[in-house]
Amino acid sequence: MEAVAEGLWRLADYHEKQGELGKAIKCLEAICQSPVSFFPVLEVKTRLRIATLLLTYSHNVNHAKSHLERSQLLLKSIPSCFELKCRAYSLLSQCYHLVGAIPPQKQLLYKGLDLTNSAGHELSVKLWSCNFNSQLANALIIEGDYQNSISALESGYVFSAEICYPELQMFFATSILHVHLMQWYDDNSVEQAVNKCDEVWESMEPEKRQQCVGLLFYNELLHIFYRLRICDYKNAAQHLDKLDAAMKADLQQTQYIEDLTKEMNALNQSLSRSDLHYKDRLALTGKHAQLQEQLRSITRPTSMSKESLEPGHFGNVRRTSRDKLELAPYPIDGEWLPKSAVYALVDLMVVIFSRPKGLFKECSKRILSGMLTIQEIFLAEELVKLGIADGVREVSLQHSAIWMAGVYLMLIMQLLENKVAIELTRSEFVEAQEALVQMKNWFLRFPTILQACESMIEMLRGQYAHYVGCYHEATFHYIEAAKLTESKSIQAMCQVYAAVSYICIGDAESSTLALDLIGPVYSMMDSFVGVREKTSVLFAYGLLLMKQHDLQEARNRLAKGLQLTHNHLGNLQLVAQYLTILGSLALALHDTVQAREILRSSLTLAKKLYDIPTQIWVLSVLTTLYQELGEKGNEMENAEYQCKKADDLQRRLVDAHSSIHHIELIDKVRLEIQQLKGVDIKRAGSISLGVDLDIPGSIGASVSTSSLKLMDIDSGRRGKRKI
Repeated sequence: MEAVAEGLWRLADYHEKQGELGKAIKCLEAICQSPVSFFPVLEVKTRLRIATLLLTYSHNVNHAKSHLERSQLLLKSIPSCFELKCRAYSLLSQCYHLVGAIPPQKQLLYKGLDLTNSAGHELSVKLWSCNFNSQLANALIIEGDYQNSISALESGYVFSAEICYPELQMFFATSILHVHLMQWYDDNSVEQAVNKCDEVWESMEPEKRQQCVGLLFYNELLHIFYRLRICDYKNAAQHLDKLDAAMKADLQQTQYIEDLTKEMNALNQSLSRSDLHYKDRLALTGKHAQLQEQLRSITRPTSMSKESLEPGHFGNVRRTSRDKLELAPYPIDGEWLPKSAVYALVDLMVVIFSRPKGLFKECSKRILSGMLTIQEIFLAEELVKLGIADGVREVSLQHSAIWMAGVYLMLIMQLLENKVAIELTRSEFVEAQEALVQMKNWFLRFPTILQACESMIEMLRGQYAHYVGCYHEATFHYIEAAKLTESKSIQAMCQVYAAVSYICIGDAESSTLALDLIGPVYSMMDSFVGVREKTSVLFAYGLLLMKQHDLQEARNRLAKGLQLTHNHLGNLQLVAQYLTILGSLALALHDTVQAREILRSSLTLAKKLYDIPTQIWVLSVLTTLYQELGEKGNEMENAEYQCKKADDLQRRLVDAHSSIHHIELIDKVRLEIQQLKGVDIKRAGSISLGVDLDIPGSIGASVSTSSLKLMDIDSGRRGKRKI
């Protein structure tokens, strides 16, 4: 009977290589369904292989789960077979993970850890302990148990250190950092996790680091997220440059491998000709050997390469090596994101860094690159397999596809979010409308997966309404956005945005409402990580103090906010707006020399950003300055340019208001959605360790306040209510 089983296994191998999954599985299931019993170990191996094929090539998780559960029962009667038992635990755990059955998954993993704890101190035992701790950490994160997740990862780190496995140590170090970034308990813990990653990475040999491309990308991206969070843009830029260079090098190598492979295939075709002359065949054979050696030198197997792995890919759809960035060796075979998603994420990071600096051409190029990577390259394969095709809604998705679908959908939303912000900054309101409507449509199709984006969309609706002068509608959407998030940071930003819109409305009641929103944020501004919230609230509070005629106090707050913005954020639009208000204040305090200098700097920045509202605002203050100084020529030239810009802005506003999307975007109603029932929101929202993006601060603190008639500050005094 063993000969029969071996024959069926070989036939299954053949069908797998031919891409005939159904036939391969039928061959293997013939062993399991045979009326003549095979040895239990043989049946277990066969069922594990069936499950591996199903998890690797299909979304038929339940079918795989049934084979693995049967394997579990068979293994109970077998006293030894440590490796088989561990593989069964690992694969079945992944099945539970894919169907969202987290409690039974944890129970199974604890059994796996009990098995390894009693099995001795061999290398394979430690590796399986690492596997189970890694999967356990992921399961705990889905339940929001971050502390125990970190404990599991620390156990894995200890085991990997005991066996002197630096790649595995790096995997656990970066995973620990990732969890700390997801749940920021205190600055010191996060900084220690960052330092540990640096320590382990530097301890690895340079050649080994070059081979661990997946870890390189993962480590650099996590460092960027950390630096962004603490507003350390200078050091973050170094990591981004390294990451961008690594991506370009990897793309070039991938293309080179593809070219060599094509050439090899062409040679194989020529060598298969029966009429080929001996000398030609000899020459082609030599060339073939050279190409093989070139390919071998580039794709030399490493401890993390697929050649060293068992068949289990633990629920990840098998991709070609050119779209896989493995993080850890067998039996973990970790992968954070597919290579395509990582490339899109690198593009997104470049956009997030370039946008505040006004490098909109580079931003547009990268947004297009990221969208093409997701929508075009994978539209025919990955996304369609996941159910993300035209017209498909969330209810049609298989549960096992939700987490990977969430990765691509979140990337699309983040790229579109930045596009909206860029188009609003340069007053391309119709373009902003179209990108925001795309975001809205994606959200309505996948509301559970994209639940975290609802607040983002409401905030962008508020920003759009503010930019086109609909300030009452803007306040509504900002306040709704604050209600839809648990993030204290985003809530604070929404309150600041809403306060500025109230200030723009201009009446006494609105100023009071603005103060009510600013007060709580101002009182806790030093408690936030970084200075993003602090610079925004100082801007809004300085603006309000100016409207209340407390000019010197306003100047002090604004000067402090400007210094923080300039030193830490580098957000040119916010710097330009700070300068404009400070220039207005200098003029109101009759410091015309400083006013001229400040306003010219502000105008230069506003022109660089194509920020027409801020340009008009600065020009209006400059006109008043020239009037006061009696510089008639400058006044007339400035007023003419201001009029030209005002006409341009008015034309853009008319186009925006007449668009079919305008009313639906500013309307004071939240989006009506129907969420997918029976799905764990955390799971669907891609919060698990494997896929969480956690990209902080993708919306800058840019607030258009051009409508304020700031030079009216002497026309009447409002009540001075301070924070």
